[in-house]
Amino acid sequence: MRQNGGFPPFGEPGGISLLDVPPNAGALLRWAAVFFFVIIAIFGINYARGVYTDWLWFNSEGYLGVFRTILLTKVVLFLIGATLFGALAALNLWVVRHASRGPFLLPIPLETQELLDRLLKGSTVLAVMVIALFFGMAAGGKWEIVLRLANGVSFGIAEPVFDRDISFYVFTLPFVRYVQGWVLGAAITLIFMVTVAYLAYVVFRGLPLGVSPAMRSHLAVLGAVVFLSLAASHYLDRYDLLLSRNGAVYGATYADIHARLMAFVVVAAVAVAAGVMLLATLSPALGGRRGNRLIVGAIGLWVAAALLGGQIYPSLIQRFSVEPNELEQERPYVVENIASTRAAYGLDRIEQQSYHYQEATLDDVKGNLETVNNVRLWDPRPLLDTYNQIQHLRLYYRFRDVDVDRYVIDDQYRQVLLGARELDPENLAADAQNWVNRTLQYTHGYGVAMSPVTEFSAEGRPAFFIQDIPPTGGIAVTQPEIYFGENTNGYVIVNSLQPEFDHPTREDIPIYVRYQGMGGVDLSSFIRRFAYAWQFADINILISDRVAPESKIQYRRNIQERIRAVAPFLLLDRDPYLVITEEGRLVWVQDAYTVTDRYPYSTPFTGAFTGHSLNYIRNSVKVITDAYHGTMEFYIADAQDPLIQTYAGMFPALFKPMEQMSEDLRAHIRYPEDLFSVQAQAYLQYHMTDPTVFFNREDLWSIPNEIFGERQEQPVVPYYVIMRLPGEEEPEFVLILPFTPAERPNMVGWMAARMDGEDYGRLLAFQFPRGVQLDGPIQIEVRINNDTLISQQFTLWNQQGSQVIRGNLLVIPLGDSVLYVEPIYLQATTGVRLPELKRVILGTTRRVVMEPTLDEAIDSLFGRTPATGTPTPTPGDTEAAQQLEKIRQALQSLQQGFSTLEEALQALEELFAVEPTPTPTPEGAGS
Repeated sequence: MRQNGGFPPFGEPGGISLLDVPPNAGALLRWAAVFFFVIIAIFGINYARGVYTDWLWFNSEGYLGVFRTILLTKVVLFLIGATLFGALAALNLWVVRHASRGPFLLPIPLETQELLDRLLKGSTVLAVMVIALFFGMAAGGKWEIVLRLANGVSFGIAEPVFDRDISFYVFTLPFVRYVQGWVLGAAITLIFMVTVAYLAYVVFRGLPLGVSPAMRSHLAVLGAVVFLSLAASHYLDRYDLLLSRNGAVYGATYADIHARLMAFVVVAAVAVAAGVMLLATLSPALGGRRGNRLIVGAIGLWVAAALLGGQIYPSLIQRFSVEPNELEQERPYVVENIASTRAAYGLDRIEQQSYHYQEATLDDVKGNLETVNNVRLWDPRPLLDTYNQIQHLRLYYRFRDVDVDRYVIDDQYRQVLLGARELDPENLAADAQNWVNRTLQYTHGYGVAMSPVTEFSAEGRPAFFIQDIPPTGGIAVTQPEIYFGENTNGYVIVNSLQPEFDHPTREDIPIYVRYQGMGGVDLSSFIRRFAYAWQFADINILISDRVAPESKIQYRRNIQERIRAVAPFLLLDRDPYLVITEEGRLVWVQDAYTVTDRYPYSTPFTGAFTGHSLNYIRNSVKVITDAYHGTMEFYIADAQDPLIQTYAGMFPALFKPMEQMSEDLRAHIRYPEDLFSVQAQAYLQYHMTDPTVFFNREDLWSIPNEIFGERQEQPVVPYYVIMRLPGEEEPEFVLILPFTPAERPNMVGWMAARMDGEDYGRLLAFQFPRGVQLDGPIQIEVRINNDTLISQQFTLWNQQGSQVIRGNLLVIPLGDSVLYVEPIYLQATTGVRLPELKRVILGTTRRVVMEPTLDEAIDSLFGRTPATGTPTPTPGDTEAAQQLEKIRQALQSLQQGFSTLEEALQALEELFAVEPTPTPTPEGAGS
């Protein structure tokens, strides 16, 4: 140390130097390499374990061919991506090393020089390997794009700008875009790597910092590759104009065709010229400052061209050529947007009809008894709470969802609500929360509950077609065990030495079973048990003496998780539903969609698919999953869809034609609500086919609002009904949704999706006559609120420890008329959630009534009760019903008395000409 206490200056003998190398640096470098390869090995072994367990799972499900196709494609793309980038990186770094040869100028020993050289080479190799792995994984992740390109099917429709088939945009363009993006990303990465390598050699050899001629030439070549890649990107941007919104509608419009289209060609040419200019700097005549100015000029020229051509010039065309006469300039593009959007969402298949409306009468009710007998008074959400109180039967059971379907019961076509009683192991008692119980003993749910949508007791409880454990009722359930469902999220092991709990008897005696199904992977070897113990981070799988060679591990038991594992390219409907087959088996039906966001000129709508970008959708697949065996069958529901034809070419053993589905199951196929919602959202605007009307938004519609639950306003959701459509002879199961004009509450029409027999998938749109005032749902809700008797009854209930829950307001077409129905539930404000159906509100455009039953509401609305066939309260409920009726009549009499008193007071006020004094109405009067 110096006398002043400081350290010697940098570079002096005894001073500090960045090139001072510890004597064990070589060993450290070797250990670093060992550490790196150990990390890579761990990830590799874990990946191999995942491949092994997935191989076992796909093999057990019968879809090993699907897994092999995807895996092989991923591996090939990974090898191509990693090898190609690795080769490019190695070539460029070899050039760097060759160009940077020279003596070390720093006074350091030869051994240190060699060590630094090895350190530089070793770190370079490691860096190349790591980055090549990332490029390989990125390439492997594009397996679907590659397979779709190889198996793409023509749409048979050409867009009007470039006259290319839609398949070019869906299958070819994404692949070309990926290749262009890969080249651009690789070139930019190589520029960074090369720059770092050159500077490293400069520092390690003690050369003065700066850009050497070799470095500048090398970077110029890579920069030229970047500009050529950008030129390709600009050229491809021409096609993306058909998938963008810069003008009046989605897709290429006037300014795009007359400005941006040519601008992209010019900018692409400028980018090529910039790349050539960079290559020109390789000439010795353009070295030094002249070369630097040329590089700056090339970059500046490209930036200026991109700004002028991509932004400024199109904006000028839009402002001075389009806006003064926008409709006429944009008309052909509006026409194309309308046609493409309607085709992409299937709106061009909608059959439009006029609805000759007339006020509902008792004759309309009599003529549509099948509809009236199936009016949905039980909404799925309140009924779900009721099921979970009166039908879960044990704490470890839970109903997760209630679905709407139709069955023939006692020779009658009935609409029903059906829920699966699934296992909820989280609700096991605290002292029963152990691995044996959760994994080996409590393995499955049991049975279902089914209710008619219309019937209820005097206490407001649902009637049942199927109930209790074991299931009893009018429909036989021969295999009630539910190993695969909506709430089966964990893994279980079946056929272990631990007896499986099946169900309790009514005497609370547990019944145990042994799994006889096909679901699960055999744990017949130590390697399999070790692999799954690793996968689930659970050593009990490996060490438990309860796990036998014949045991099977079941995982991916959630039906949507299972389907996504086999067919990740399908978009799934949010609501799978349960079906009871003729043999009494329980199967799940899952609607699946083929979608893309690359259909030219089609406007994107998300509807129920929040977070997904799409402008084309088809319900092309129905997936049937057995609740006991877990087997999955993929049926093609729309064979005309080019996307599903492409996927069938990718995986020929995966899909089956719809004709192979049993007639029993086909009778329960529904038109999916999520698809209907997207189509309805698009139809609000795209029912207008005249370009002038469309452009001016002259007939824009909206989805009406209703009051649901605790007086919360929400959009009306599509709902299933059994009804006889206008002009049809027989009632059928349909999905309907009313429409209102934009910003107005009155009803303008409704849309229906048919799904019975050969009519499956047919869409109908009915429009009410113009000039006819027909109340929309929110107007009926306001009339309900304004009705003195109804509002007072609501107030009385809400003040007595109860809470009024308003159900969905249903608009039910009856012949040429319309009936409005809203169920009213009552629920305690404290304690358990047990909604009870207490009233039925029935209405027409003239009046609304609220009565204890549907028959009484019809009687009150039309004057007498028709023979609807709606079941009346049971004999045990007669006395309670009579008391309720007496109370109702007394309250009505009291209300009439107060009305008479008010009239008398008004007469006195007129007689004596004094200010009227309001007469308070006692709380609850008239209710």
